[in-house]
Amino acid sequence: MKRVVSVSLGSDKRNSAVSAEIMGEAFSIERIGVNGDVEKAKKMIAELDGQVQAIGLGGTDLYLHSKNKRYTIRESRVLRDCAKNTPVVDGSFLKNTLENRLIYYVRDELGIPLKGKNALLMSGVDRYGMARALDDCGANLICGDLIFAIGLPFRIKSLKQLDRLARVIVPVISILPIKMLYPTGQNQNKPTQKHSRFFEGMDFICGDYIFIKKNMPDDMKGKTVITNTVTQDDVEELRKRGTAMLITGTPELSGRSFGTNVMEGVIAALAGKGPDRMTQEEFTGWLNNINFKPRVLRFDE
Repeated sequence: MKRVVSVSLGSDKRNSAVSAEIMGEAFSIERIGVNGDVEKAKKMIAELDGQVQAIGLGGTDLYLHSKNKRYTIRESRVLRDCAKNTPVVDGSFLKNTLENRLIYYVRDELGIPLKGKNALLMSGVDRYGMARALDDCGANLICGDLIFAIGLPFRIKSLKQLDRLARVIVPVISILPIKMLYPTGQNQNKPTQKHSRFFEGMDFICGDYIFIKKNMPDDMKGKTVITNTVTQDDVEELRKRGTAMLITGTPELSGRSFGTNVMEGVIAALAGKGPDRMTQEEFTGWLNNINFKPRVLRFDE
């Protein structure tokens, strides 16, 4: 049995473990939250090194992206380097491929129009592939990088604007502690609705679910959420708030859609190496062979 473990800086209340068969291989897939304790995460990654086939890095990104540049978050690199033998993945390669395809799937397979629709993406540098696809499909793209990660109430209103800001801002924020950029530990369980006004007038709410969960308004009527890493409780909360539809790029496993870092870990376990050691063609080949099916829940039927 191949074992993939996601070590997350997030809350342990979102922990989960499932068994699954993927491409004829038996898998044990587990998510373990360390409640924001970076030192505990380092120790756990070091202990898992060589004992599992892949380690997911959750509750943070290893890489952030703009049009032609990839930036590494310094503290996340330290976590990655605690493993010397087992691949450590953060899901960024999957975000730039699977989630890019997901937007076209929404338009072409589900028949949901995107052109002229208002789409709020929590962070464009976190999900640049999704940002690029939304822009290409003609959506009115709003990126919330400054709002949700930094706390500055300014919308980024185009992909070009995102690229310009990324060149200036990302080299600076990449050296900051993770807890300054993303909710960790029990902070993930404390909705603030501080920036809920930015959800107003949006047809699509896209990207990281923790950012969505912390900020979404009580009334989500008519909105489609495109995300990952949702538990059954999250699904029920979206239903209760009137959300029209939930779409996740990764499939449902025992009632949960796992994060991209976990599913990227599955690819690494099958390939025997991390995506950073694969060509783009090789990674895409594995992605095509696994053929992850999006999860689509319609709440308004």
